[in-house]
Amino acid sequence: MTGEPDEWDALTADELRGRASAKWDPTAHPEVLGAWVAEMDFGTAPPVLEAWQRSARDLEFGYASPAMIAELTAATARWYADEYGWRIDTADVALLPDVIAGLQVAITDFSAPGAAVIVPTPAYHPFLFVPGALGRDVIEVPMLRDERAGFSLDLGRIDAELGAGAGLVILANPGNPTGKVYRRDELEALADLVDSHGARIFSDEIHAPLTLFGNRHTPLASVSEAAARVAITATSASKAWNLAGLKCAQLIMSNDRDREIWARITRLISHGASTPGIRANTAAYNDGREWLTTARDYLEGNYAVLLAEIRSALPLARVAPLEATYLCWIDLSAYQGADGASVDFAELLLEQAGVRVNGGATFGEVGAGHVRLNIATSKPILREIVGRMAAALGPRR
Repeated sequence: MTGEPDEWDALTADELRGRASAKWDPTAHPEVLGAWVAEMDFGTAPPVLEAWQRSARDLEFGYASPAMIAELTAATARWYADEYGWRIDTADVALLPDVIAGLQVAITDFSAPGAAVIVPTPAYHPFLFVPGALGRDVIEVPMLRDERAGFSLDLGRIDAELGAGAGLVILANPGNPTGKVYRRDELEALADLVDSHGARIFSDEIHAPLTLFGNRHTPLASVSEAAARVAITATSASKAWNLAGLKCAQLIMSNDRDREIWARITRLISHGASTPGIRANTAAYNDGREWLTTARDYLEGNYAVLLAEIRSALPLARVAPLEATYLCWIDLSAYQGADGASVDFAELLLEQAGVRVNGGATFGEVGAGHVRLNIATSKPILREIVGRMAAALGPRR
């Protein structure tokens, strides 16, 4: 499916369960409604599908040629210039299999050996376990939260942890699961702080094309000279155009030291991007804008549906403001048992309602009592998701 909103509205749960997708895997529950892993149910843009099909017809199953790679680095640079006003040299764009491979390199090769890693939470869960798997301590720094203004970084706590020896901050920009779009002044303040300690920031910008409601993404490395010194930027077309299975991402360098490091290690990692993924990412950046605009409009409508349905069926739930992504952060702590005992809402909703969401605790200790819910599905299915949640949680009020 590539489609239009009327086709997306017509999607059915039975159809989606028939796909070979982890999101809708019926072995989790025979009547599962998939609202967890970060992919949309809308297929991809027609130019992307055509590029993939053409690549298959041409039997492009071997290693990518230098010319093919150059097309993607140029497309990435054009996308960043046109969409965000940041002009980068194509030579500063390197290919990776995925953003987490970029995080691994940021930890092992671009940050101080052995230094602890700071993760503002709630955070995309691999940010919390990848550093540990690589022998680094993880320091969770809960974000500050205001009911109206939403989430903000606790710069005082980050400063203290950097002063104690931490060497890397991991930032989802835009935020996952918070749905936050960082303002330029917020990024400048963080970059100045990190630079003053000689530390680094890994900026995961994979959700950058998915800003909503007039919000605009700001690449971290673009905001100042200090930001360019400390930033290690990774991105991909995978989240905005549904290409995660094609394994292709981009690492963007913004200072001479990182260029020198990459020149030493490139042979260890740069062959990981798949040839079909390179073709698909190139087509997305070059020709996928129209479809993406339609998808973002649809997601904005879905967020309105979610708020209306939750207001009616789950009035005690608190939904974080959504500025980007299709991932909603929902506080369900008011629906815990009468005895106040903590509840694993993801487990409860899957077992009692067949609704599969991500449990909040996987995003950090601050996530207890929350869930992350993916709204990138049809509006009828989204309404059914909330209805099932209400049926499961209602008696617990």
